[in-house]
Amino acid sequence: MLTIIAAAAENNALGKDNQLVWHLPDDFKRFKAITSGHYIVMGRKTFESFPKPLPNRTHIIITRQKDYEVPEGCLLASSLQKAIDLCPKNEEIFIIGGGEIYKQSIEIADKIDLTRVHTTIEADTFFPEIDTKKWELVFEEFHSKDEKHDYDFTFLTYVKR
Repeated sequence: MLTIIAAAAENNALGKDNQLVWHLPDDFKRFKAITSGHYIVMGRKTFESFPKPLPNRTHIIITRQKDYEVPEGCLLASSLQKAIDLCPKNEEIFIIGGGEIYKQSIEIADKIDLTRVHTTIEADTFFPEIDTKKWELVFEEFHSKDEKHDYDFTFLTYVKR
């Protein structure tokens, strides 16, 4: 199963200057719980936005750079399809960004785990539109802003129709 996991504002903003534009600890906890123990597929810029590889996950980094050096335990692929081919066949695989990789994967994904951040924010990277004719909302959980979260947000899960 191919699952896209992302956090996007109401205008589909994902980030700016290769950084997230909010800090939502509960979203980070959910991301960790959902992706731990799995293969995570990402573009090079997304990988480079991390201080180090995320623990307890196998990273597959997509880049066209032939001589790109990856840390031990990380895998390299030159395309989304080649990245998917490196993953175990009967396990859930997570697409974790960035914008271009989401765009390439939305047609072939089986599920979307989206954190909808209830704000409109300036960004340079965006999540693709979710076509509700192709995707069915099967889970929705609202969270109010609080002392740790500057924005209201909703966890949403979509499955392909």
